[in-house]
Amino acid sequence: MTVADWLAMAKADAVRRGLPDLVPALEGLARSTEALRAADWSNAADGATPPDDAVVEGRDEDPGRGR
Repeated sequence: MTVADWLAMAKADAVRRGLPDLVPALEGLARSTEALRAADWSNAADGATPPDDAVVEGRDEDPGRGR
């Protein structure tokens, strides 16, 4: 199921239940979900990038392996 499919069903359900004020929140959740799915998770949250030769303790040296 895509986010667009989920959003269409969720909006229809909200309207059917008499909760039209919920629609903007559902649309925001869908936008946020798509942004999270599109995010580059290899970047640090603070924007700092470790040097290429840095090894983080407890992490596999090849973060792409196993994906």
